[in-house]
Amino acid sequence: MNGETWKQKDRQYIAGTYGRFNVCLAEGKNATCIDVDGKKYIDFGSGIGVNSLGYCDAGWVTAVTKQLGRLQHCSNLYYSTPDIELAHRLCGLTGYDKVFFANSGAEANECAIKAARKYSFDRYGGKRNKIITLVNSFHGRTVTTLSATGQDVFHQYFFPFTEGFEFVKANDMDALTAMLDDSVCGIMMELIQGEGGVVPLEREFVAGVAELCREKDVALIVDEVQTGVGRTGKLLACEHYGIRPDIVTLAKGLGGGLPIGAVLFREDYAKVMGTGTHGSTFGGNPVVCAGALEVLNRVADSDFLAEVEKKGIYIRDKLAGIKEIDGVDGLGLMLGVRLKTKQAADAAKACVANGLLILTAKTKLRLLPPLTITKEEIDQGIAVLADVLK
Repeated sequence: MNGETWKQKDRQYIAGTYGRFNVCLAEGKNATCIDVDGKKYIDFGSGIGVNSLGYCDAGWVTAVTKQLGRLQHCSNLYYSTPDIELAHRLCGLTGYDKVFFANSGAEANECAIKAARKYSFDRYGGKRNKIITLVNSFHGRTVTTLSATGQDVFHQYFFPFTEGFEFVKANDMDALTAMLDDSVCGIMMELIQGEGGVVPLEREFVAGVAELCREKDVALIVDEVQTGVGRTGKLLACEHYGIRPDIVTLAKGLGGGLPIGAVLFREDYAKVMGTGTHGSTFGGNPVVCAGALEVLNRVADSDFLAEVEKKGIYIRDKLAGIKEIDGVDGLGLMLGVRLKTKQAADAAKACVANGLLILTAKTKLRLLPPLTITKEEIDQGIAVLADVLK
């Protein structure tokens, strides 16, 4: 079947919850992929920051298939080794005490919310249960994580939403301080607002929030679903800001292409989550964890992370020569491109038609290429983008 036939079948049988681009992918290698009709594309999106080692990395494929031949799944009622190895590695690299494994970023954020509320309930009682998040944030698509998302566009249709969330503008320390009363148990934020337009927070604001949380014994939760696992040139974006939150959530790039979420806890927050307080049938799946361990072992290397930063600078330098581009925001290989006159959505569609897969975030083009993307692939992608933006 050709691409158009596959697309018609998709529209016939799959619920139409996605505004798909006009391409049906079939295979790929690193940052280059091919559709069912044989057309090649450079991928600047990596599955929205998921394919951290690119398409079908040989080491990742070996780790996953080797585990598939041993044990594809077991209940969390039993021990298994891949999730233990991955947890040990994560804690060793980040300095956190415990990990909980889920299947997505939204699930990881749900667990973080529960842990913050349980910690506060145990110490202060049930009335201290509100969580402050930031205007323009995005934390997931479950009813609770939509409730935690600080964008009105997402607060429609699915009433009633989960109670207990309040929103404050990013970088407004006075407003946050005024809101932080005895009913608040946590503050949750992305250090770079991804879906909100690739908007980095101000360092002074982040430092102030961390200090307030320490003073008030309020959980500081940092959502690193998109920024984590090397995306910004550090293993965690927290390192850029010099903070150590109580809880950090991960997903996307950690799995390298398979579904995973992870919650990193300081000991005080881990110990309140006892038997029966949370769970996941597929959380810590052996195959997924084997792939994630390969990703982590590769990405956590200092030379690898330095290359991510260099590639980000290289892309910025290339983009600076395109007249339509008004500037670039972000860190490492998480970049938001501001346009002068064109609409990002129109530009993204034109890029796809010309062989470049690229994302949008609000009014910006968004770049989340594989961390392993080569300079040759970068040059090919930038050439397409430059032609589209002429």
